[in-house]
Amino acid sequence: MLGKITSQNRYLCVLLIVLGITTSCKKSEKAVDASPSVTESNALQTSTTNRDFLTRDSIYLYAKQTYFWNVGMPSYDAFNPRKYSSSEQVVSAIRGLASNGGKDKYSFIDDGSVAGQLGGVGGDYGFSANFDSSNLLRIKYVYANSPSATANLKRGYTIMRINGSPVSRATQADVDFLNAAIFGSNPSITLTVEKTDKTVFEVTVNRGVYAINPVLYTNTYTVGAKKVGYIVFNSFTTNAATLLDNAFTKFTTDGITELVVDLRYNGGGSVNTAEILTNLIAPAAQTGKVMYTTYYNQTMQDAQATILQNQKFYAQGTDGVTRLYSFFDYSFKPTMAAGNQESFKKRGALNISRVYFIVTGSTASASELVINNLKPVMDVKLIGRKTYGKPVGFFAIRINKSDLYIPQFQTKNSVNFGDYFDGMTVDKDLVDDLTKDFGDPSESLLAQALYYTANGSFTSYLKDNSISSTSAANRAVIDRANGQLDHEFKGMVESRKMKFK
Repeated sequence: MLGKITSQNRYLCVLLIVLGITTSCKKSEKAVDASPSVTESNALQTSTTNRDFLTRDSIYLYAKQTYFWNVGMPSYDAFNPRKYSSSEQVVSAIRGLASNGGKDKYSFIDDGSVAGQLGGVGGDYGFSANFDSSNLLRIKYVYANSPSATANLKRGYTIMRINGSPVSRATQADVDFLNAAIFGSNPSITLTVEKTDKTVFEVTVNRGVYAINPVLYTNTYTVGAKKVGYIVFNSFTTNAATLLDNAFTKFTTDGITELVVDLRYNGGGSVNTAEILTNLIAPAAQTGKVMYTTYYNQTMQDAQATILQNQKFYAQGTDGVTRLYSFFDYSFKPTMAAGNQESFKKRGALNISRVYFIVTGSTASASELVINNLKPVMDVKLIGRKTYGKPVGFFAIRINKSDLYIPQFQTKNSVNFGDYFDGMTVDKDLVDDLTKDFGDPSESLLAQALYYTANGSFTSYLKDNSISSTSAANRAVIDRANGQLDHEFKGMVESRKMKFK
């Protein structure tokens, strides 16, 4: 999800002040001079003007008050953030703290790229790739209007050579090469690609800026007397509302009674967008009832996270007057009055009896939030592999020139369940089918949903689940390699306009 500050850039001039380091917003806006002092009792080391030291101090101090697992964190002196050589190492050390019980695989620090991507702006080649069961590197998706789409790349195409070198995953060096070439900062990449019809071509793709359309594909299928809708939704960007509304309006016109939502590569994004998708799917009878509740740590609930006074922005108050506020002015209590408990608000006119979610280990965060919201209120089926497991989220904390993302809250659905840190188990276990394009009714995961629609059960043959131990071991190796090639943002970023105390 997008951070609170990022999501409000449309109507707020943001001024973020951390340890006296000031970043102004648009040049036309007037910045405010403020130099707060951040301390933890008298435990800070000697004062310094070293910006890197101050940044590392800030990462620890924000975690001490806002980290979801802040209870039991070591003191400043025991942790000693300045002993680490980079901000990334400090964040890594926080992930390794015993206080989180091994649950934190999410904290990171970013240069602002995440905010841009979740705002619907891409700045890369516009494609991603994974190894299939035959150890072939295949394109798994292409964003429309991206440089890769212009180059006529499509899902299912096999990448044979990259920058003249054969594709391999035999060694860690091979995987590192792929990561650097596909997901690094190079201005271009040259690919030798085999189409699904076995013709081969070479193309050079230049990095470029493009608008992300997270709706990769939609279709309606006729299964007997039923109509089944299918949508591939790849990211919970903040620009997705109209795109989703249009897709669901078409589903309503088509008269679908069941829906397949393909989230196999969707690592999350905006909480607000997750609520929109939930309300488009949910039964109208749920309107007004609790959807989910957000739980912040006790320090934040008790209004003791005073360090948030340093995260400032201009906003219009309840009296209509625009003034300078900080994150400390928000209420973090788990109540509807505080804005941290959401109710269903049916969106659109779609009325369906069952929803299937196609998921993989890349399905995370806001995707899991939607699934968890709907499980108590309608028939939900999961097809694919166990999900990533991220019931916690964050908002961006600006430190110097970076955005810090550390889990600050957990969400729980209407029956108070939200402990899926190990991922959500599926009703039909199948590996991703990279050999078919989205929407092909013979694609393994979509085929299972259509089969269930027709027969009321999944197929009886197990296919990938009856593989030999050797194949299972090979599958695990492939999964590990694909895990290293998984660069999708995994997050649930608080993007709603929260309520002031």
